[in-house]
Amino acid sequence: METTNIPAIQAYNGSWKDLKVTERFNRVAKDRVLYQYTLEDPTTWAKPWGGEYEFGPLNGVIYEYACHEGNYALPGMLAGARRQEHDAGAKSAGGGR
Repeated sequence: METTNIPAIQAYNGSWKDLKVTERFNRVAKDRVLYQYTLEDPTTWAKPWGGEYEFGPLNGVIYEYACHEGNYALPGMLAGARRQEHDAGAKSAGGGR
């Protein structure tokens, strides 16, 4: 995945206008994903640079790191909505009390 046209507010170490971020996701085993990234900006750095990180399962499921926060919050959000529905149903069944 390649990302360009980065907003100035999201500058990284002074780079934004000519910044290109390339990300790669490769399954390296049944339960492992290798994440690699490269940052390029010829106006900021002499050559492209980057890194990598290997992800393993979280409770048996693999999630992409940047989008995982919603997976933690979703059960609580749904539980809250079910509680509101329950309370509204109990109120109407009790004659509006």
